[in-house]
Amino acid sequence: MANATSPNGTNMTNASDSSIVCYAPTMITTNGIWQGDNPLDYSLPLFILQLTLVVVTTRVLVLLLKPFRQPRVIAEIMGGVLLGPSVLGQYKPFADTIFPMRSVMVIETMANVGLLYFLFLVGLEMDISVIRRMGKRAIIIAVAGMILPFAIGAAFSFLIHDRGKSMNQGTFILFLGVALSVTAFPVLARVLAELKLVNTELGRIALSSALVNDMFAWGLLALAIALAENDSTSLASLYVVLSSIAFVCFCIFVVRPAVCWIIRRTPEGESFSEFYICLILTGVMISGFVTDAIGTHSVFGAFVFGLVIPNGPLGVTLIEKLEDFVSGLLLPLFFAISGLRTNITRIEGIGTWGLLILVIFLACIGKIAGTVIVCLFYQMPFDEGFTLGLLMNTKGLVELIVLNVGKDQKVLDDEAFAIMVIVAVVMTGIITPIVTTVYKPARRSIPYKRRTIQRSKPDAELRVLVCVHTPRNVPTMINLLEASYPTKRSPLCVYVLHLVELSGRASAMLIVHNTRRSGRPALNRTQAQSDHIINAFENYEQHAGCVSVQPLTAISPYSTMHEDICNLAEDKRVAFLILPFHKQQTVDGGMESMNPAFRTMNQNVLANAPCSIGILVDRGLNGSNRVAANQASHNIVVLFFGGPDDREALSYAWRMSEHPGITLAVMRFVPGPDVVEPVGIVKPDPDAANNGNNNSKILCVETDEGWEKQLDEKLINEFRTQNMNDESIVYLEKVVNNGEETVAVVRSMDSVHDLFIVGRGQGIISPLTAGLTDWSECPELGAIGDLLASSDFATTASVLVVQQFVGDEGNATVDHELEDPNERLGTPQPVASSPADELPNGQFGNMQQHMNKRTQPPPRAQNSNVYSP
Repeated sequence: MANATSPNGTNMTNASDSSIVCYAPTMITTNGIWQGDNPLDYSLPLFILQLTLVVVTTRVLVLLLKPFRQPRVIAEIMGGVLLGPSVLGQYKPFADTIFPMRSVMVIETMANVGLLYFLFLVGLEMDISVIRRMGKRAIIIAVAGMILPFAIGAAFSFLIHDRGKSMNQGTFILFLGVALSVTAFPVLARVLAELKLVNTELGRIALSSALVNDMFAWGLLALAIALAENDSTSLASLYVVLSSIAFVCFCIFVVRPAVCWIIRRTPEGESFSEFYICLILTGVMISGFVTDAIGTHSVFGAFVFGLVIPNGPLGVTLIEKLEDFVSGLLLPLFFAISGLRTNITRIEGIGTWGLLILVIFLACIGKIAGTVIVCLFYQMPFDEGFTLGLLMNTKGLVELIVLNVGKDQKVLDDEAFAIMVIVAVVMTGIITPIVTTVYKPARRSIPYKRRTIQRSKPDAELRVLVCVHTPRNVPTMINLLEASYPTKRSPLCVYVLHLVELSGRASAMLIVHNTRRSGRPALNRTQAQSDHIINAFENYEQHAGCVSVQPLTAISPYSTMHEDICNLAEDKRVAFLILPFHKQQTVDGGMESMNPAFRTMNQNVLANAPCSIGILVDRGLNGSNRVAANQASHNIVVLFFGGPDDREALSYAWRMSEHPGITLAVMRFVPGPDVVEPVGIVKPDPDAANNGNNNSKILCVETDEGWEKQLDEKLINEFRTQNMNDESIVYLEKVVNNGEETVAVVRSMDSVHDLFIVGRGQGIISPLTAGLTDWSECPELGAIGDLLASSDFATTASVLVVQQFVGDEGNATVDHELEDPNERLGTPQPVASSPADELPNGQFGNMQQHMNKRTQPPPRAQNSNVYSP
């Protein structure tokens, strides 16, 4: 043991070890190494070193455990165990230098300050009204999942208690029971997101039950502390309980109205005064002091104080100011302290280790059994009940607080404490691997044909999946949907997917408990954004006829988010998927990148999507050119070079052209006499797979030149035939010989257009775009898409770059596209290509006999509207 002595040294008994340690009040900051001082003899430099070591160790372990999909709490506890007497602390010089006994008071005080503020945040983020709305099932599952483990803990307390000396049996039962029966809500939320179960029914039940469980655990913890601080259950315990109830009432009837008054005093949209923020942060410490003084733990006061502050802008402000500092820096100290107190070497004898394994096994089984029984009662499948039981075994902060308080109050000895910490780590650590193995939800991989707009029936519902990162993406998306012309004959079914990055922050996870429908304010900025997005789309749904909107949220790391998007598109049998471009327009008209991860995600979706995709370059398709208050007006242009993507772009534009407020120009680029080489087709690189290039199928799809030309001609002829008398549609052909001429034609187009629709041109090598890809910034948009989206292209028009789904067979769509009502074509026959003004009338007459002319769409709903922010 290292002692620091000074003439005015203070003797103090350490609570955990009953050793006498000398503190030197004057030895806080050093005079410097040049004066011959050792910085580690002084409390501040030593504390800074300890804090750095704890944070670095924790972060390294988080990275190491990430491939095993372990929650951060595991890394934080293991970091503490690693630095503590179990591993590195076995080396005496390390323990005496870095974590000497005299430093314990400082590090524990700081850890408890961090814990105080963290539990204030937990209370702040928790929405009690959710419990009222979640129904009986979640509450019964939570209670059933607590009773059996509590009983098992009570039974085992007799076995472990025999080894203790001064522990009160009743209190010991309470502590052990609470520690085994709690479920950690923030940790469970993180695990569910990792397993991509957040949006499932199972995930929602698990989160709701965990929230109820957390509430019960806090009540039991307060009771356990009240009993633990008094050796004899005398009147003192009663006073503690009554004082705690009085404190809660004071918070509800005095603190909450005062905070509401502060919120009312601050105009909406204004930031809160620093004075009010400081007042609330001071209130957290006062609450901690009061509850500590009356005999409950200080964290109970902070938690209740956070709980009474209403959700809304004040909560968002406090969370943003505190969360990163508290969670990232101070909270790991608390976990480290738990690890430093854990001495695995104190667990002696094979019998004790056997008992430990038995406790883990029976506590797990107890929670699973309790949950499965209730699930079977509610007629849920057995595998879902089993998985739910496993998920409810996640441990975390509440359990560690229970154990630490128990150790402080001498309810748990070193051996019992070490056993329970290991139980917590093991039970939480095994959940993800076991659930991944056991629970495999049946993917409804029903094949569906209508995976593209071109193949969708003109008189059937069109299903669209719209992905949104921020509210900024919303107005243009809504106006694009409005331009898609939903009618009673062909309504739109829109799935709006808000993409949220999975961060380590607990508050980001709470978005799954969407309180929007109750009219309550959002819990945090992420949910506030989600609410804005959903409200905008629901507002559009109400004002536009023939549109149904279903809002959803995907919470994932950006590296795997494309899986969520593609799975959802397949599950919902979507024909078209719209993604926002990874760049946004700046004030001066340039384009700046928002987040590099967006681009990677878009590329992954392009490679794996089960349907057609459009990437929307947003330059404000805001419907400012309106014919009337209820009618959008857009000038749309399609640049047609040929190939499946261009045909899909034309099919979408064709649907849009039926909208009475839209004018459409189709510009077809035809190879001139001086073309250097014929249109070529990219063949897939056979070595690409071996070279580890996952995106090879993004860029090359094997097609057949003869088929492609015939399909192009057929669609163009059908389009012209059916729209020959429509004044709002213009068809042009431009003869060009090379890429330079193509760029010149595109640049010379007038600025009246507000939307370009172009094909991505995957798999097609055309001399008309030759050389354009050599200096492209974003090859995933194709040659023309990249040109239109680049910063140096002087246009204010938005761009939609379309990729058609062609299936694994490459030419799966050919039969359908060439199918005739009366006959199916066998061998492809060449079709004459001629400029618009030279097309003979006879050809129109002939084609009309064979084509299914679209019937005139019904009149537009009168209350149609375009969303404008």
